[in-house]
Amino acid sequence: MSVTKLKPNMDHWQERVELAACFRWTARLNFHEAVANHFSLAVNEDGTQFLMNPNQKHFSRIKASDLLLLDANDPTSMERPDAPDPTAWGLHGSVHRRCPHHRCVMHVHSIHATVLASLADSTLVPIDQNTATFFNRYVIDDGYGGLAHESEGERCAAQLSDPKKKVMIMGNHGILVMGATVAECFNRMYYFERSAETYIRALQTGRKLRVLSDEVAEKVASEIESYPGQSDKHLSELMAILDEEGSDYAT
Repeated sequence: MSVTKLKPNMDHWQERVELAACFRWTARLNFHEAVANHFSLAVNEDGTQFLMNPNQKHFSRIKASDLLLLDANDPTSMERPDAPDPTAWGLHGSVHRRCPHHRCVMHVHSIHATVLASLADSTLVPIDQNTATFFNRYVIDDGYGGLAHESEGERCAAQLSDPKKKVMIMGNHGILVMGATVAECFNRMYYFERSAETYIRALQTGRKLRVLSDEVAEKVASEIESYPGQSDKHLSELMAILDEEGSDYAT
């Protein structure tokens, strides 16, 4: 993975580079939405200090040095000259304040996941290997109350106390994906959007679905969780492609 072009006074440089690569690829995959949506990563032991993208900068242009270092317990964060987006502060700040077990948090309005979140029943039915990956490992939020300012962020974060639940399907909104590392979180977000697309397209056929049993779905989910190295290799390959293209993400 790239560790080049170290900047002065830029702590957590490797983590910055990894996050920047994920922003670039999220834009390339069209999972982003204009200059909205945010990723964050806790960088201290209790999870309250975190890196996050700056306010309203397009994912395709974000560099490692652009990322803000914020403290979820600092009430003056929104008074900074480079203050983050208020909804990003409300949602990500609340999660990092309440849920130190969720180190990396990625929030997107990717198309198929948002379609799923817009259904009256947002259950992701296990109809293939990818959808089974998330069996019993997500929560559905049915209480959407508007933009994710602090009260909405606190309400969402309160539902994320179970470390096993790594995705929140945010009803009428989008998805929130959690992980222990940047690579794990990005990989999970990628496969959740793929899973949502498979499920939505299957529903569009109007034909009866081939649904896996709970036992098989749980077996698949457990096997994927213990599958060695995939998340790290996925991200390292994407970073290698960016490096070969001469991208400036790691600056």
